[in-house]
Amino acid sequence: MGERLSRLPLVKPRAIEALPIHIDRRRIYVLPTGFGLFLGLMLGAMVLGGLNYNNNPALMLAFVTAAVAHNSLVQAHLALSGLRLVALHAEPVFAGQPMLVRAAFEATGLRRRPGLELSAGGVQAAFDLMPGERAEAVLALPTTRRGWFEPGRLRISTIRPLGLARAWSWLLPRTRLLVYPLPEAGEVALPAQGGDSTSRRTHQHGEQPHHLREYRPGDARKQIAWKPSARLARLLVREYEASAPRELELAWEALHGLAHEARIRRMARWVVDAERLGHRYRMHLPSAVIGPGRGPEHRHACLRALALMPDA
Repeated sequence: MGERLSRLPLVKPRAIEALPIHIDRRRIYVLPTGFGLFLGLMLGAMVLGGLNYNNNPALMLAFVTAAVAHNSLVQAHLALSGLRLVALHAEPVFAGQPMLVRAAFEATGLRRRPGLELSAGGVQAAFDLMPGERAEAVLALPTTRRGWFEPGRLRISTIRPLGLARAWSWLLPRTRLLVYPLPEAGEVALPAQGGDSTSRRTHQHGEQPHHLREYRPGDARKQIAWKPSARLARLLVREYEASAPRELELAWEALHGLAHEARIRRMARWVVDAERLGHRYRMHLPSAVIGPGRGPEHRHACLRALALMPDA
């Protein structure tokens, strides 16, 4: 009963709230559970029977049990009063993968708060909150499309200590989480590498001698070309050539034959594969050029730009 009534739109927040969100007594609702309603009916029958048969022990048992039940409602209310939602975050995932949304709670006072439940979209997570500590509840929320993902309304609730009543409060935090586009499935060839047909050269330490130059203080002794130096009567140093990795050019215009979303998925596949293979890459989009570079930050920048591209 309390579970169904707690989903009524009448008791939900009416506006998005900025973090941190403080839960005070005015936004906490309490209703009996199914077991609580059964106990209430049983207590009513005990009171009627005790009055009918003038049975004082039965009346005393009924009133003591009612007092315990009432205290259970108060304790459930107090378990939520003073809670604060201080953070809500998640690592980006690809569309279709569950997003692990982490909600961090703190509380005022020295009261232990066991048996708390956080739920959203039919997904629940249980956690306990000890005095002076921060606790995290992790919700694995499903994702369906790229772009910004909003967790929606969150419900924090508890049925502790006796399961006779459910206390709950609704939260609507102002938080947007990022969902990457789903990369194209299967093996996709990377585009041809940029630059000319030969790899670029750098005049650093490599494997093949490139030319000789004058000795400079700090050059290694093993780089000195002794025979040419003796012939010319001055110190010469071998400078080596080394192959530098070429950069991939991931161009949006190169995929003109694909549909809009198919282009995004293909470029997401290119980014993932280029990063996995250790290539440097530059991404050309209609509105921006990102790179060149590689590494987690560059990967995130590219996938974020793809995730936030407007629809076709």
